[in-house]
This record gives sequence, C-alpha cells and structure tokens, in this order.
Amino acid sequence: MASTKSRVGDAAWSKMPKVSAELFTLTYGTVVQQLVKDYEDVLLINQQLEKMGHNIGVRLVDEFLVKSGVTTCSNFRETADTIAKVAFRMFLGISAEATNWSANDGSFSIVYTENPLTDFVELPPRYSELHYSNMLCGVIRGALEMVQMQVECRYVKDMLRGDDCNEIRVEIKGVVKTGLSEYDA
Repeated sequence: MASTKSRVGDAAWSKMPKVSAELFTLTYGTVVQQLVKDYEDVLLINQQLEKMGHNIGVRLVDEFLVKSGVTTCSNFRETADTIAKVAFRMFLGISAEATNWSANDGSFSIVYTENPLTDFVELPPRYSELHYSNMLCGVIRGALEMVQMQVECRYVKDMLRGDDCNEIRVEIKGVVKTGLSEYDA
C-alpha cells in the first residue's frame, strides 16, 4: 500500500503547476516576518500560523481530492499514509512517512527531512519557541476537518531547532459519523 501511495503522490506532483521554490520559500518567509512584526509574542505567532493553515486546509482538500484521484480511505491509518505519501508530495514536492502509531490515543507522526518552507531560514535564539512551519499543522487539521475528522496537530521535532528530522504529531479527537462510512481510529 505504501508504494502505491508513493506512486499516486508522484503522479499528483507531476500534474501540479509548479512555482519557483525560491519564490514560494521567500513568500512564506514574508508572511512569517509580518506575523512577527504584528504579534511579537511567539505563542501568538504560532497560533496565527496554525489558524492561517487551517483556513488553507479547508479549501485545499477539494483540490487534493480532485487532482490526486484518491478515493475514500477506509481507516485512519490509510488516511495518515495518504497525507504523508500523497498530499506532502503533491503540494510540497517532498517525501514523508506516517509512523509512530499509538493505538491508545489514535495518534501518529508525519516525519520528513526536506522542508521547502525553511530554505534560507535561521531562527535567532529569541524565537527558539517559534514553530516556523506551523501552518502545515493547520493545513492538516483543516483538511481533515472537511472529511469529518477532528484532530490536533503539533510539531514535536523541528530541524530549525537542531532536531534530526521534522515531526508533526497528529492525534484524532473525534470522527463525525455520517452513516455513509465510518473510520476506525
């Protein structure tokens, strides 16, 4: 299944219109810089990045479903694999893995080492608590919300902070049961 998802992700990536990686990175950096000027408090900046990402995710899920050709996932594990292998590849052009499963709380991690959002970025010590790519957590939360899944997402590892990889922890909080299909967490 994982290699099938990787192929779907590669196919979706090849169909997507491309934007200059440098332009993408610098534009995102400008957004973060403006938030730093507007809010100064790192916790508020993290919240705003997540909120902006949520709004993007709510709208992006339609494009993902249409352009990726992904059909309904049968469970949360398949959904996680689809996010990691297809969505991250399709929209960011990077490879990610869904790993670190916990049956106790229905959580998993998305782990990746490449991050186009952080090219050319160094965090000064004053911003050591800034989750620079926190918008990705919001995108995941917003997209899953649109397919009836309530989740919490947070960064637990960040290469900008010296970690060996980037890791987003995703924890399912609830599923809206529609009668048409149900996910098992």
